[in-house]
Amino acid sequence: MNVPLTPGEETSLDMARGSFAPAFTLPDLTTSLPPGPFEASPAGAAEAERITALPPAGLFRRLLADQESEGVLLAARRVLAAFLAPEPDDPELRDPADADEVAAQVLAARAELAAVLAPLRTHPDPEVRTAVLRQRAPLALTGGCWLDTLSQAATQPAEIVGRLFGQHWLLQGEGTTEAGMLGRRRRALVGHGVFLSGVEAAAFLDETGARPLTALHGAFHLALSRLPASFLPEVVGVHYAAHALGLDDLLLGIEPMLAESDVRPLLAEYLSFTAQSPTGAEDRRRALAAVRLLVRLEREHTAALAELAAWHDGLSLDARVARIVERHAPHAGRQHRAVRLGTRKLTDWLDDGRLDPAAFVREFRTARQIRPARDGGPCRFLKSIKFGGPMFGIFDEREAAVLAAWAQAVADGEPAGADLVPTTAGDEPARAWSGRLATVRPTDVLVREPEDPGDHRRFFHRLVTFERHPNVLPQARARAQAGLADAELLFAHGADGVLTDASWFPYTPEALMERVERIYWDKLVDPYEPLTEIPSRDEVVFEQSTYALGSLIDGTWAHRIGNLGRRGRRSDDLLFSIYADEMGRGDMAKNHITIIHKVLASMDMDLPHIRQEAFLHQGDLPDHLYGFSIHQVCLSLFPDSLYNEILGYNLGIEMFGLGAMRLHEIQKLRRHGLDVSYEEAHLSIDNFSAGHARQSAEIVVAYLDEVLRGSGEEAVQREWRRIWRGYASFAYFVEHALVKRVRAAESASGASAPGTPAAGPVDAPADTPADLVI
Repeated sequence: MNVPLTPGEETSLDMARGSFAPAFTLPDLTTSLPPGPFEASPAGAAEAERITALPPAGLFRRLLADQESEGVLLAARRVLAAFLAPEPDDPELRDPADADEVAAQVLAARAELAAVLAPLRTHPDPEVRTAVLRQRAPLALTGGCWLDTLSQAATQPAEIVGRLFGQHWLLQGEGTTEAGMLGRRRRALVGHGVFLSGVEAAAFLDETGARPLTALHGAFHLALSRLPASFLPEVVGVHYAAHALGLDDLLLGIEPMLAESDVRPLLAEYLSFTAQSPTGAEDRRRALAAVRLLVRLEREHTAALAELAAWHDGLSLDARVARIVERHAPHAGRQHRAVRLGTRKLTDWLDDGRLDPAAFVREFRTARQIRPARDGGPCRFLKSIKFGGPMFGIFDEREAAVLAAWAQAVADGEPAGADLVPTTAGDEPARAWSGRLATVRPTDVLVREPEDPGDHRRFFHRLVTFERHPNVLPQARARAQAGLADAELLFAHGADGVLTDASWFPYTPEALMERVERIYWDKLVDPYEPLTEIPSRDEVVFEQSTYALGSLIDGTWAHRIGNLGRRGRRSDDLLFSIYADEMGRGDMAKNHITIIHKVLASMDMDLPHIRQEAFLHQGDLPDHLYGFSIHQVCLSLFPDSLYNEILGYNLGIEMFGLGAMRLHEIQKLRRHGLDVSYEEAHLSIDNFSAGHARQSAEIVVAYLDEVLRGSGEEAVQREWRRIWRGYASFAYFVEHALVKRVRAAESASGASAPGTPAAGPVDAPADTPADLVI
């Protein structure tokens, strides 16, 4: 997207730092990002220490729930260090010649593991089948999350990232969550009688009965999803191996969305890129080590599932009853005061925190409540759990069936079975991983306070490479919040904007559509008249240089929307689809970052990539342009807490791709024989009939419809104010001349402080397009 000036910044043309910087060229055959340390503040490092010390389930939950804190990014780094440590004694997949040789070894492992899983999938006992599927669910339903935010400003337009994003688009149901891989897997689980909350729910791991090994493997998935740009080779390897093995689809009995034959060409392409990369040998080693690791993890988990199934198979009826007692005892309460079991009150058995379920069942066998009724009917206990009895509804149908079978066995005089012995499925490898995690200290973590954000070039670089600079996140949040607060100035004065109207209005769907229609016609389309005078080529190129920085981060505001655990709203799917369009849905010829680099090359602006340190020294883009792009990237880093604001910002930026200014740019570029593809792409894809501009308004309506149904009209207006702040924060940069006049008027009259709307309209000349650099 084109970039406006920051209000109040200098506009002289000699502020670019003109030292030589090597040019970035297409195609981008990057196989890993530039190396460097992970910078951590002391507070962030301490928080990461606390997070990684959590029990496995707690670690899993924290990595899933939090994508906005420095501590979680640093904890993810430690998890990856623990899992990615080399295994010198592992003979598998060592120095394969090519992707076909890798595939042969991985497919051999698949055949071996499939033979173990087959009897589990077809086990005659439905309880064993569901126990296995529940245990696997945390991995089945986090699979693929490593691609969620791989596409970002630091990685685009790398060819391998584009290929991976194309497969990610497919796995995400091409914009419809229910049609994606995780939606299919969830439906398959339901078909097998396994009903689970969403992975983001606090109860999810409890519902699955997740063993420590399961939670730790899931934590590895999540850690990779938090730092995918920094671990691009590992993402390639894990992505290939996970889909080549395909254990979840095997276990669920469904067709894979990506088979081994779909992912092998991607691996082959990546390996071919490493042959041309200065870091290629190391990147190849890292990718193949990740394949090897994933095979190892799947072996571990398959063995744990088999062990779990065998444990269930070996449970006697007494042990099964003991499990049921153990499950419900914490919730038994004190209402059984008069009931005794042997020489003790029932409340003493169940309420002392030291329940011995095996001893309880042995005593229960002799209790009078289990003796058959004199009329030959069910015993008192079984009557109590039926409809009308005092314990009705406590046990589910499966549990009730076990209790009935056990009571009958006792009545028939069958001897007691083996006592309940807790399962240890997967505990041995879990202890090994936990031991590694407790002792690992990544050598590339540098603990220091973040740099002063006053240098816009350095601040922008740190934001773009935020995975390597987690300590920038508190500054980014403060910067985003300050920009949003300042933008509320336009709630009172936005109607005077040349290309936007951020003036406040109460929300209704009709009011929003009326406003965007009016902006479209009155400010973007109707004012258009072809230019009668075309600036010189040098002037046009310079003007394009003022747009370029924002174009180089096109789509960034939405790149972290809708990742794992955050795709439950229609607005998430719609916004993800817009981002996918910006990235060409995996087609690099349609990728907007590819297009803008080609456009800049046509103007002899051979810039380094923004992820490179060399970009700090480029001489083509003046310093005064960074504020707008910094604001956009700052917003993007907080997709949960600033979700509303991102929706509003998205509305502003997508509408801005239309109308007079875009048409004028095309006219000027064509006159001088310069590339117009970037301008034309936006004029087309952002159309107000059915394109991104219309979709962006519909996203807001879809989101607020859900708020209305869940929380009512008052909540809608609160949420709406935040959305409109996001729109205003875009307009604040676009209408910088208007903002300057309003601030000047406030200063002259001693009016409100920055960020507070003035009392009335400002009597000043209207902005003209010449006042704007977008």
